Amino acid sequence: MEPLGEQERERLLHSQRLKAAVHYTVGCLCQEVAEDKGIQFSKQTVAAISEITFRQCENFAKDLEMFARHGKRTVINSEDVKLLARRSNSLLRYITQKSEELALNNLEQKERKKKKSSAAKGRTTSDEQVEAVMAESEDSNMA
Repeated sequence: MEPLGEQERERLLHSQRLKAAVHYTVGCLCQEVAEDKGIQFSKQTVAAISEITFRQCENFAKDLEMFARHGKRTVINSEDVKLLARRSNSLLRYITQKSEELALNNLEQKERKKKKSSAAKGRTTSDEQVEAVMAESEDSNMA
């Protein structure tokens, strides 16, 4: 068996860390459910759920990549995620709602930035107007 290349070894280590993180998270969730429902999960059950979850996430990632590629894009967007979730009505509704909230927040932030920049421009104009009025009143006081 030939030794792994540096990139392949890094990829394997990264994958193992991800699997460990998924396993830990699934274990925590199983523990919460066990306490709430008064049941026990065996280590084998937690490991099986973790493995299935990890494989499903890999499949999701591949599908999302293919959706973007089909749309002739290199970036996955919210429409790709909605397409992925289309078989679960409740998940699709949730994702759509969150996507709309994010879009609204982004729009509000852009409007605030726009107002700030126009207010800054307006301030210099107002300052110039104040100076002009003051100069006029000084001129009239001299006369």
